[in-house]
Amino acid sequence: MKRIKSICTVPVLLLMAACTPTNDFSDLQRFTTEVRGRPGGEIEPVPEFKEYEAFTYSAAGFRSPFDIPIRINLQEGMSASQNVKPDLDRVKEPLESFAIAELAMVGMVERNGHYVALVENGLGEVHRVLRGNYLGRNFGRVVSISATQLDIVEIVPSGSGGWMERPQSLTLVR
Repeated sequence: MKRIKSICTVPVLLLMAACTPTNDFSDLQRFTTEVRGRPGGEIEPVPEFKEYEAFTYSAAGFRSPFDIPIRINLQEGMSASQNVKPDLDRVKEPLESFAIAELAMVGMVERNGHYVALVENGLGEVHRVLRGNYLGRNFGRVVSISATQLDIVEIVPSGSGGWMERPQSLTLVR
């Protein structure tokens, strides 16, 4: 027990000796007096900054750069005809409430030798599309489906009071 007391007493005595106040700060006072005696320097003026010009975003009406691009192939051969007109009495299909640019072919399924296209609408829903189905706001009718492409014929106003067919296609988005 005496041994433990002596072992504990030695560090306590060392700490007390180290913490005794000695007021010998003469070297520190000499240094601060020397630094204060030096002449002050010139402070550089604050640099002038250019006035901030706010950026105005002018492409708000365009397609978002974060959306998957849709390749729409406008084919030549748009022709106006007196016999071409949309069937206004037909019941509209769900994909006819979306523009062609909002639709994307995201897949294809083959059943009994026939292709079924998987088309995603602007809301993220996927629909099965067969040959003969309608899609798009311009009375678009699916005329053929291949493994990588969906061919559509739209009926659009010709500008002269009639209607004309406009071929379009949606390609498979990978």
